[in-house]
Amino acid sequence: MDTPKSKKLEVIIPAYRMHTQSFINVLDGISEEDTVKRIENKTNHIVWMAGNFINMRYGLAWVLGLQEQDPYNDLFFQGKALDESFKYPGIAELKKNFHEISPKIYQKLLEASDEELDEIFEIGMNVPFVKETKLNFTGMCIGREDYLCGQIGLMRKILGYPGMKYDMDENIKY
Repeated sequence: MDTPKSKKLEVIIPAYRMHTQSFINVLDGISEEDTVKRIENKTNHIVWMAGNFINMRYGLAWVLGLQEQDPYNDLFFQGKALDESFKYPGIAELKKNFHEISPKIYQKLLEASDEELDEIFEIGMNVPFVKETKLNFTGMCIGREDYLCGQIGLMRKILGYPGMKYDMDENIKY
């Protein structure tokens, strides 16, 4: 495993890499047609979930100093509600964006210093026990990714796909 500059990220780095693998695995084999299905018009579809996952990565990139813009920010920023009148990108396009931004973020995580991570990053949560820092935002991004992979995993089962596998592709280094 790569060693981060900040010891504060020793837990985050493996989680980030596991989420990369989980994201790939949870989408494996799902047809393009099924990625836009909703259950009783109550759930988000998989494209929305995947798009929100990637948007979280772009948010983390921004906080870590990468000036990368999610090309679909207007559809997914801050968990914007699914709107059936919008044309969402296909899952193949989203996967392409995922693989473009993820290694760049990984590199920034490895390079981040304690001082950078301790910088205030106001997100307006106003939760007294959550100091709004870059480090805590990073942790919240990891939490959101967990949630979204779980949601996609549930949709896999509902749509008749087998459960997600936990195979690791050791060629993916981010």
